[in-house]
Amino acid sequence: MVLRIDQRARRARVAWEVPVGDRRTRQWPEAAVASTTAKSAQCNVCGWHGAAFGGVEHCESATCPVCGSIARDRFLYWCWTQRTSYDPKAVVLETSPRLDGTYRAKMCDRVSYLCSDFDQAAHAGQVVLDLQQIDLPDASIDLVLTPHVLEHVPDTDRALSELLRILRPGGHVLLQVPFLQSRTGRPPVPEYHGDSTLVHWRFGWDLAARTRGHGFETDVLVTSELSDAVTQGRSFSYAGSDCDVHDLLSGATGVELTPVADAEQAARHGFRPAFLFITLHLRKADPA
Repeated sequence: MVLRIDQRARRARVAWEVPVGDRRTRQWPEAAVASTTAKSAQCNVCGWHGAAFGGVEHCESATCPVCGSIARDRFLYWCWTQRTSYDPKAVVLETSPRLDGTYRAKMCDRVSYLCSDFDQAAHAGQVVLDLQQIDLPDASIDLVLTPHVLEHVPDTDRALSELLRILRPGGHVLLQVPFLQSRTGRPPVPEYHGDSTLVHWRFGWDLAARTRGHGFETDVLVTSELSDAVTQGRSFSYAGSDCDVHDLLSGATGVELTPVADAEQAARHGFRPAFLFITLHLRKADPA
């Protein structure tokens, strides 16, 4: 058994170093060692597979035992690999990433990676950046990964303008926020997320139109389970109080949704319940 684990680790180490191909989808050697023969749960960030993730089905749970990713981390990463081609020279900015240590080192192996945070408290980054006034040059970034950050920014429009400014033509932003109701509004009472950060906005479907108003080409990325439910006029039973599911789904009429993961992929990677994994793919037009 020890020999087999050593062989898996060796193969993974060799594969990791291969300079060609999409390194975003390569298994970490650490994940190879920890994986089991079961593949009912599979992490697309580090490549671990086993019987089940830790915790429950929720975007803030279903934890990978190797890299520590939760379900929303994996969906954002999934959108990146599914929606953009791989370029090892791409300059990638991730705002307030949950994962540090090994994850950030692996990201630096994969692309030209930079991570930021506003107050360096819960998710300290390499640099301090305010999304309302990003201290980076115009057209200097190829891709921005921004997970569950925009809802904590007071001025949404300034942040969107700044994101457009720092993107190179043809660049991408994968914008992940909690979609908690059909239309955007302020929380009725002071609201804080797990890292004690104040929530300024509870976003709805109108955020997509707002990004287009700033000049982005925008797709609303979801799982097929959510797009099917909207098409069929169904909702989901949900015991949590963090999302008004029925209001959210009732407001989706006329919203063009782009499925990026089918039901089997959602089950394997933990993208459930489906309504908690809405992500916007913003693109800056390339005049050429």
